[in-house]
Amino acid sequence: MAAVTPLMIIKGDATSPQAKGRKVIAHLCNDLGGWGKGFVLAVSRRWPEPERDYRDWHRHRAGNDFGLGAVRLVRVAPDVWVANMVGQRGIRAGSGGPPIRYDAVQRCLTALGDEVQALGASVHMPRIGCGLAGGTWSRVEPLVIGALCARDIAVTVYDHG
Repeated sequence: MAAVTPLMIIKGDATSPQAKGRKVIAHLCNDLGGWGKGFVLAVSRRWPEPERDYRDWHRHRAGNDFGLGAVRLVRVAPDVWVANMVGQRGIRAGSGGPPIRYDAVQRCLTALGDEVQALGASVHMPRIGCGLAGGTWSRVEPLVIGALCARDIAVTVYDHG
């Protein structure tokens, strides 16, 4: 069995990845086309492209793969991409529980692993799904380790100072 690359958790800002080489900043989006709260605000303060691409992807969803479990990488610098990952149903907790959909997060992370390996990049993220999406890190962390770290992909999780 291949060695598992340990998951690193550090204090810092996931929009300023602390690594050399190619980097992918991963975060979760909802399936409604809404972009306006949480980590996406930090992304939009740095780069306009991920929000523009996400809104366009949602607007033309009848003819593309937009939906739970889908991932799109948006290049924002020569060596930096932002991964918009659709891993939450709606934006509010309701009868179906919190917006996070762990099965969709799993599919997103698996697809992300393929993309990241092809790029030869490392992954940088906040504790995805654990803010507005209402998920728990105890359920998300094993998904990240299984889909990325177990494939020898370096992952750094950032806890904001």
